[in-house]
Amino acid sequence: MIIILMGVSGCGKTTIGKQLALEKGMPFFDADDFHPKENIEKMKNNISLTDEDRFPWLHVLAEKIKVWEQSGGAILACSALKKSYRKILSKHVHVVWIFLSGSFELISNRLENRSNHYMKTSLLQSQFDTLEIPSDAIQINIDNTIENMINLINSKLAIHE
Repeated sequence: MIIILMGVSGCGKTTIGKQLALEKGMPFFDADDFHPKENIEKMKNNISLTDEDRFPWLHVLAEKIKVWEQSGGAILACSALKKSYRKILSKHVHVVWIFLSGSFELISNRLENRSNHYMKTSLLQSQFDTLEIPSDAIQINIDNTIENMINLINSKLAIHE
């Protein structure tokens, strides 16, 4: 099984993904770790990524996802903001999408308090502008405790297992 936690930067994909991976005994990967240096430099310099910047990265991830699926599954944290991005990522395998949703204000506050990450708060609006809310995802409101979110995700995942 491939589970992808998606949403804008700062919504908790990595935090929830790592905890979920521990509970499920599955490997966890963060899509940010696969960005080419050029993309990271753009984001560090407050430059929004374009589709042209993202497509090579998405295709690398799609190949990784195929390998992870063949190895027994994985959990991936990936913004996957557009439907076209999600289509690339799920090209080879069935993906269970989990959309972590929250208000701009809540996520902006989280980003302001986050250190050691290249994504700047000033780019958050561009992520919300790009976001195409999925109709086929498990939607989880992030205005909740991590424990409650994990419990809700696990109960909804039980349907897919």
